[in-house]
Amino acid sequence: MRTGLIQVYTGEGKGKTTAALGLALRAIGQGLKVCFIQFMKPTDFATGEMAAAKRVAPGLKMVQFGSSETWGKGQPKHDTTIEMQTESKNALDFAKKVTGEGHYDIIVLDEINMALDLRLLDMADVVELLKRRPSAVELILTGRGAPQEIIDMADLVTEMVEVKHPYQSGVMARRGIEY
Repeated sequence: MRTGLIQVYTGEGKGKTTAALGLALRAIGQGLKVCFIQFMKPTDFATGEMAAAKRVAPGLKMVQFGSSETWGKGQPKHDTTIEMQTESKNALDFAKKVTGEGHYDIIVLDEINMALDLRLLDMADVVELLKRRPSAVELILTGRGAPQEIIDMADLVTEMVEVKHPYQSGVMARRGIEY
């Protein structure tokens, strides 16, 4: 019997989603099924990971929850708190559903830490999901600002630290590298 763990990728540095995608790719190569749920990622923005998910389906199912009306470059565009809360709640409800179904070995909750940090989700609801997950399911939580309560529940926590970033030199996000 496989034991699933809770992993957290957090911190100010780049690479949290990328690390989760790498883990997903490795798992798919070993015959595991992965559901990658992206919080606060506009569904109308074409990313490399969405295109790749279509190529490796059915091993990887990727679902985005968000809108370019409310999000831009990882930040709220304007005061759309109600819409952002609804998007985040819908993502969490979907995560609860797929976690309980037992179809996936690994479930990635991409940017859920940021949703918690922005108070778009109720901590108690996320803690309930972590506690109720089947023991064989691996949960990966990504995003800046992971709350201490989530860190305490995790089996593995990696903090990405920014030492140097090309954005500081004026290099904008590049297709295939940052999105």
